[in-house]
Amino acid sequence: QVQLIESGGGLVQAGASLTLSCVGVGHDFSRDPMGWFRQAPGKEREFVGVISWSSTTIYYAHSVKGRFTISRDNAKNTLYLQMNSLKPEDTAVYFCAADPDGDYYSPDDYGYWGQGTQVTVSA
Repeated sequence: QVQLIESGGGLVQAGASLTLSCVGVGHDFSRDPMGWFRQAPGKEREFVGVISWSSTTIYYAHSVKGRFTISRDNAKNTLYLQMNSLKPEDTAVYFCAADPDGDYYSPDDYGYWGQGTQVTVSA
């Protein structure tokens, strides 16, 4: 069974940092682009960032650029999201995804999804 398993979420104060991890199980994701999305209550799932399989190309949403860093360790089949200077508006469930088919920014184009991990940032 193919799974993406996120971890690392939690409750933090504004200005703090968190690192999310996403481990792939049952499939070698080392040749797939992988991305992070988030979804706040009552809102649509939104793009956070995407990284190419070789880590040579990384794109971020404007709202997180300069604060968040995406990285991956293909030997561990693991994707990371380092989040610094967190703001209350970053509060959401964060999802990792893999194997996009076309539009890296659209959640509809990703073939694999994790179950999500909650990040809550208090003011």
